[in-house]
Amino acid sequence: MQSETRKKLLELFSEAKGDFISGQKISEILGCSRTAVWKHIEDLRKEGFELEAVRRLGYRIVNTPDKVTANEIQLGLKTETLGRYIHFEEEVTSTQTIAQKLAYEGAKEGTLVVAEQQIAGRGRMARNWFSPKGTGIWMSLILRPPIPPQKAPHLTLLTAVAIAQAIQDVTGLVPDIKWPNDILINGKKCVGILTELQAEPDRIHSVIIGMGINVNQTVEQFPEDIRAIATSLAIEKGEKIKRAELVQEILFKIEMLYRQYLQHGFRPIKLLWEGYAISIGKEITARTLSGTLRGMALGITDEGVLMLEDADGNIHYIHSADIQL
Repeated sequence: MQSETRKKLLELFSEAKGDFISGQKISEILGCSRTAVWKHIEDLRKEGFELEAVRRLGYRIVNTPDKVTANEIQLGLKTETLGRYIHFEEEVTSTQTIAQKLAYEGAKEGTLVVAEQQIAGRGRMARNWFSPKGTGIWMSLILRPPIPPQKAPHLTLLTAVAIAQAIQDVTGLVPDIKWPNDILINGKKCVGILTELQAEPDRIHSVIIGMGINVNQTVEQFPEDIRAIATSLAIEKGEKIKRAELVQEILFKIEMLYRQYLQHGFRPIKLLWEGYAISIGKEITARTLSGTLRGMALGITDEGVLMLEDADGNIHYIHSADIQL
């Protein structure tokens, strides 16, 4: 976890919005010596931050590296709770595994686990998730919602809306959501979401939301067997995206929607979700554990369950499935 002193320093630079902050002011606010301030500045430089130092004016951040460490994410973070505690590692087996351990040990709500690379990233139904170094966003968020376990699927749909909104705001690309947890751009998968619970029958201890986002991969970086179905934001946009900026926006959107959900329930989230949904009103194939269903996707219930009308007019309620358009 990042030190409180470093967090305060980054908050100062965020509030300065590119203006200089004197070394004296930093020293007073952080409660440390000018020498200690200089050491913190040098540590930021070693991480790739470009800082300008001018006598009598102080320091300012000119440019940030394209990394997703706690420092990059917290510089300019607009949330009150989410992402205020960040566990960063260069390489992990899976951010979900670390987040589960931290949640079990009592990590605060909003704690974020993020890595530059996963070597055993997981998707739904125990599938692997391709997570190469320095190209995407591989992160898991710990929430502790005061809701019954059966409502936890709402948070997957809420997260999908938040990510879609953030992608649209940061890149200008317009994503589609494929129930329940895939985000597509121009028909190709760009984002996967995996929600896991630590719960008792009547009470949630934590919800861990894993997010895998293809950001700056090139076509050549995808394995050949998924090139036809996977894409990245950079491929679709035609330019690289600042990953930390996208993480910040995703956390901000999740926090806003999460607050709205806890106050007003799922209905407002459902309406937003339907605005991005690619499958509603279309013929789909749903592969469930008990068999395959074909028919028209009518939408989702207030519990987030997919409604499918088959050729005989029967309506099926689908809780979990792979969907093909």
